[in-house]
Amino acid sequence: MTVNNGNIYRPDGKNAIHDGIEHEPSAGKALFDPTDVVLLLLDHQSGLFQNVKDISVAELRANTTALAKLATLQQIPVITTASVPDGPNGPLMPEIHEAAPHAVYVPRKGEVNAWDNALFVKTVRETGKKTLIIAGVWTSVCVMFPALDAKAAGYKVYAVIDASGDPSEMASRTTLARFTQAGVIPTSANAVICEMHRTWNRPDAAQLAELYTMVSPNYRAVMESYAKAQEVEEAKQTNNGPKSTRSTTPALAAPPRL
Repeated sequence: MTVNNGNIYRPDGKNAIHDGIEHEPSAGKALFDPTDVVLLLLDHQSGLFQNVKDISVAELRANTTALAKLATLQQIPVITTASVPDGPNGPLMPEIHEAAPHAVYVPRKGEVNAWDNALFVKTVRETGKKTLIIAGVWTSVCVMFPALDAKAAGYKVYAVIDASGDPSEMASRTTLARFTQAGVIPTSANAVICEMHRTWNRPDAAQLAELYTMVSPNYRAVMESYAKAQEVEEAKQTNNGPKSTRSTTPALAAPPRL
């Protein structure tokens, strides 16, 4: 069976998986709808990275890049912006636009809160999407302020905590508390990939598995172990009798997860 990436999900409000298999009709209701998502990557700047203390900058950058790659793979709109990139906050990390060349950069005029910039909000609105997945530096400011404003404007808002960073653990904890009080949903890069993924019965399963190795490097060992087990079983079949039929579909070529 051939499944096109474009029709795994349909913009019908049901958030159901369309892969030719019967699924529970109530499944997916509590998850975000991949057809209604825009990714906002805010102020991932070299100067601001130097003040991040609640997560390693290497992990933050890897998780952010994984989200950008996911957006490209799944054809999700990406909007980026930076806070005074010509000043001490520094330029955006280049990996974002390298991984998501379709991303739209919106310049600001000094506003700390991206939502204060009319062009930024206009660009978000023009996507037609009502679910915002936001990450940025600092979490307590560059993510918090637009997340609260977007929530107040009627958007469903997710904040990717491990693709964001704060100056201290205390800042991160208070940010999480304020998110939950306001109805902004905290999440992780790994959870975003999984929520977008939902089934291994899809042609891009192997590419999605590669993204997991970015947000969870030890997952590479899972893939290697699975591949070795298949190799050993193939050798046994070759030596001991007729070779069993081995599926070459991406869903089975990629290791099972969850």
